[in-house]
Amino acid sequence: MAARARLCIAAAALLLASCGGGGSASSGGGGATPTPTPTPTPTTPPRDLTAPAAEALSVADVQKVVAQAAAQARADSKPAVIAVVDRVGNVLAVFRMNGAPALAHVPEAPDGSRQDVQGLDVPAEGAALAKAITGAYLSSGGNAFSTRTASQIVQQHFPPAPSTAGLESGPLYGVQFSQLPCSDLAARYAPAGAAALIGPKRSPLGLAADPGGFPLYKNGVLVGGVGVLADGTYGFDANILDVDSDVDERIALAGTVGFEAQELIRANRITVDGTALRYSDADYAALGNVATATYAATAPALGALVPVTGYYPVAAILAGAAYGSEASGIRRATAGEFANSDAFVLSDGAGGNRYPIRAGTDAADVGTALTTAEVRAMLEQAFAVMSRARGQIRQPLDSRAQVSIAVVDTRGVVLGLVRAPDAPIFGIDVSLQKARTASFFSAPQAGADLLADPSADVRAFVAAARTFLGDPAALTGTRAVSDRAVGNLHRPYFPDGELSRPNGPFSRPIGKFNPFSTGLQSALVFANLGQHLNFVTGASGSDTAQRCTVLPDAVAGQNRLQNGLQIFPGSVPIYRNGRLVGGIGVSGDGIDQDDMISFLGLDKAGRQLGTIGNAPAAIRSDRIEVDLGNARVRLRYVGCPFAPFLDSAEQNVCEGL
Repeated sequence: MAARARLCIAAAALLLASCGGGGSASSGGGGATPTPTPTPTPTTPPRDLTAPAAEALSVADVQKVVAQAAAQARADSKPAVIAVVDRVGNVLAVFRMNGAPALAHVPEAPDGSRQDVQGLDVPAEGAALAKAITGAYLSSGGNAFSTRTASQIVQQHFPPAPSTAGLESGPLYGVQFSQLPCSDLAARYAPAGAAALIGPKRSPLGLAADPGGFPLYKNGVLVGGVGVLADGTYGFDANILDVDSDVDERIALAGTVGFEAQELIRANRITVDGTALRYSDADYAALGNVATATYAATAPALGALVPVTGYYPVAAILAGAAYGSEASGIRRATAGEFANSDAFVLSDGAGGNRYPIRAGTDAADVGTALTTAEVRAMLEQAFAVMSRARGQIRQPLDSRAQVSIAVVDTRGVVLGLVRAPDAPIFGIDVSLQKARTASFFSAPQAGADLLADPSADVRAFVAAARTFLGDPAALTGTRAVSDRAVGNLHRPYFPDGELSRPNGPFSRPIGKFNPFSTGLQSALVFANLGQHLNFVTGASGSDTAQRCTVLPDAVAGQNRLQNGLQIFPGSVPIYRNGRLVGGIGVSGDGIDQDDMISFLGLDKAGRQLGTIGNAPAAIRSDRIEVDLGNARVRLRYVGCPFAPFLDSAEQNVCEGL
């Protein structure tokens, strides 16, 4: 990558400084002949657990996506960086148009301060890749989400707008810090000459909230994503109530012509708590006549493919892997791997299960570690609960929920991971983050591990939590803490959304908050992100370790938050006779569904075996009350849907357990 795109680093502090670059604000469309509104072949997505058909982007398909996006960029006089990935994050093309910005600026905090990644300049290629991966990873055969959708669901109020202050935070608040480049789950590209690694792949900046990323569909099947950076800014949409003219979004939408999501499953057809989600402020009818664009007329006339260190070593158009194939890294489980024939697992690319069901590794710490039979029971029971549950973010209505489910021991070691056939890819990484988060914050070592972090910023959150909770024993294993409770403490208002209230002890104050600086979550991984971005730009010859956070090892090579912290609901700790032995995490189809599947799956496994179960009610985090002076506010443990099942009229299914 050109030297001008390199990031400067202050070695002692690992803080990235602005090095110039950037671009202008969004502009209106060009005067080209409008493209007719696409009319994809109408098909009804399956309501059940049918696996997607084996479709993949061909080299010609990728060339078409790039050519169409570049044609729109040319019409708008906004040279762009255009990235295309397949469903599991393999980078298929990164095209830099002549004159495209080298860098993208991340907005400062509301008070003008810079913390974590706020106020930084990041490589435009990295921003475009993050957007493409977000479009692919957040979507499925039953929902098509864009980076504008992501922006709507990760901010401090939902929906985000000046008039909605006082409402709770977005349902996926914090998901932007998943799929991280330091993750121990996300595979890394293979150096030249080595065998290709399989998916899911990492993202250089986690998930993106900046408009300009969309999923790509072929014959109604999700096959990848496209991301664009042209305006020099890597931000978010703070006001969902207006309609933006966003050049990145318009160019990316042009790339989807012929590969667009069906209208039925686009985000604007899906509601959360009565609010319709947003898919795009750009409209197909306002695009130029991009359908006639060809790659032969695009390269080299308008630009060229460029390599991206760590992601795209050879500047050549590549074909995507068909999801569900061995090459994709995700395949159907065999009968010996999982009892339910609908289950999918992560493969090592050679037929082996990356995370076969296994026993816990921490007997020396907990007395009796989780057994293989116990892990299997939890995964099977949680999968059975999921199979009966109504999906929250899928169309058509009354579709079955589809999620990823992970179990870890108290050291953060993965003991098993399974998923539904069409669950969104992002949930794989997030389910693991959630399982580790619940186990970590319920463990005796939580406070000590955080206090051993080399960052004073990270260490300060321990004292803040103990003071806020009025409990000097907080973070020492006296409470069973779910991810919902961790999220309660991680919001810039406590209680969540209520103006004039203090920030939670794990959050930044509202004046210093934006989606790029959430508090403890972002502080834990900031050094890793700095190291990685310097590797991508060539400022450093070495990448960040494949382990987010620099907490002390529980055993050699393994810490308890190996791929970062997650702060929205969907996990609970696992107990045996009142003693913590691990965590179970769920992600993919609505946070209340995620909570229910983890909580009920563990409860049912405990009833089946009689050896493990949910935490004793007396120590759960919903017994913690925070004194705010004029009010006492109780933390939460789980929140389950009122009437969640498709095959029964059961209500309040988590009550009393």
